[in-house]
Amino acid sequence: MKHLIVLMFIAIIACSMSAQSLDPDQYLSGEDKVPEVLLVGTFHFGYPGLDGHKTKDEYKLDILSDQRQEELRELLDYIKKFKPTKIMIESGRNTGYLMNRMRRWEKGEEELGRRESDQIAIRLAHELELDTIYGIDAPSLMNEMFQSKDSTAFQSFFANIFEERDEMQNKFENRYWNWYDVQDQLTYEMRLLDFFKFQNTDEVIERMHGHYVLDDNYDDYNSMDGWLLLNWYSRNLRIIKNLHRIETNEDDRIMILFGAGHMAILKQQLEATPEYELIKFGDLEGY
Repeated sequence: MKHLIVLMFIAIIACSMSAQSLDPDQYLSGEDKVPEVLLVGTFHFGYPGLDGHKTKDEYKLDILSDQRQEELRELLDYIKKFKPTKIMIESGRNTGYLMNRMRRWEKGEEELGRRESDQIAIRLAHELELDTIYGIDAPSLMNEMFQSKDSTAFQSFFANIFEERDEMQNKFENRYWNWYDVQDQLTYEMRLLDFFKFQNTDEVIERMHGHYVLDDNYDDYNSMDGWLLLNWYSRNLRIIKNLHRIETNEDDRIMILFGAGHMAILKQQLEATPEYELIKFGDLEGY
């Protein structure tokens, strides 16, 4: 009887160890080759001032200056190690205006602007001889509700959400705004490639997302939680849906260029799905 109990105990341990070492991708992806995706989180080169944090004038770099253009060349050469076959950016799905600007620039009829879509996406598309730049940005659910014919039904609801966001009561709130000032200073003082490597580390990506999920110290579920769900999460999940809508093949290498604040949710979605293989920005040296 004792021997039987010992054998049963050994069998249970063996099964447990086997389960712990089981890789779900043996079943989900197997030997399938899937498209690779490179996330490139960026600050907005043109400083449009549309985000909550506004960069101080003394920390706004001039991307068109000789020094920054030299640094940009270094950044582009680094990204080209990935050999992108498709470039996707923070723009609406109709990017014909960008392609027209690229063609006029190639003919010497127009200069490129300051925006990262011009300085990174168009330049790379030209150098890699790509015929399309894909826009995969999306409106949030909140945005659609605002613009619906019944939008008046949501006005007071959303007004309360935005009012309470302006009154955040969390000790980390001011620390985040101070951190953004430090990041702006780093952007100004570091070479572009070095800053992009820093900004696209897992630690910075995760902590930047942390500002969105701070406890707002309100009991009402419809305050910060409502804004986060209806606006920020829904927008980024729709961005991933737009990625899915674009036809790809197993040999594609997809570069996605978006504001750095988007990276955490996009990264989480891409790491979770077996449809793509996520390549970290900092790993391109050995790519």
